[in-house]
Amino acid sequence: MAGPKDLDPSSSPRALLGAELRHARERAGLSQEELGAKLFVSGSFIGQLEAGTRRMQPEIAAMLDEALNTGGFFKRNCKAAAKSKYPEHFGEAAEAEAQAAVIRQYAPLLIPGLLQTPAYARAVNRAYDPTAPEETIEEWTEGRMVRTRLLDHPTKPVLWTVLDEAALRRETGGREVMAEALRHIASLIRRSRVIVQVLPLSAGAHAAMQGALKLMEFEDAPPLVYYEGVRTGRLEDDPATVTQLRFTFDLLVASALSREKSLALVETLAQDCAHEEHP
Repeated sequence: MAGPKDLDPSSSPRALLGAELRHARERAGLSQEELGAKLFVSGSFIGQLEAGTRRMQPEIAAMLDEALNTGGFFKRNCKAAAKSKYPEHFGEAAEAEAQAAVIRQYAPLLIPGLLQTPAYARAVNRAYDPTAPEETIEEWTEGRMVRTRLLDHPTKPVLWTVLDEAALRRETGGREVMAEALRHIASLIRRSRVIVQVLPLSAGAHAAMQGALKLMEFEDAPPLVYYEGVRTGRLEDDPATVTQLRFTFDLLVASALSREKSLALVETLAQDCAHEEHP
């Protein structure tokens, strides 16, 4: 019997690769847990590969080919599925984000990507690399704006963000850019497109003082959590870790301002920036 054809990189290669994995696993008569045991990974990890929420790495692809007797199919095609316009440390998380049904995130230091305006994103990218060519900055900014188009859908994904007050007060790109960024967040809140709560400076010590986190839930795959640092990031699917960090997020929500008070603070800060920019 002829093996499966190589994937066309132009047609959602990761989704196609995941579908081929599911078909190959079912042909072999294996459950996700049984295939995972052969690869020394969890059954949920196999489920995430099949759903396209995890990127298939070359070493995993080679093990799948051996376990499922697919003649090198997955190793040949995982490169196409791994292509990304995002930085290496964030690419897999961004691709998972695009398929999430619910996203819960805490942003301690800056307005997160899904809520950014082009001018704010441009200022952040320039701060990341002051010597980068202008065309590179524009390419990075466009990549950030592509992510924000997730919010063009009227209801999906559900986005629940806890913003540290420090992120809202850090003047990024100048007062005019900051005023626009804050007005954009207020507009999304007023349109009931996102849930935003502000964690006030007066809250003092809190459960996520060590950094940002993002929890993602999917309709057909186990949840993931993403931690991010300076030019680093890690995607985690360990159920105990995900559960613990969901509790951390719940604690942040409990310490944050209500949605109404959060909106009022965001709009007040936007007005302050605008008035100071144009006395």
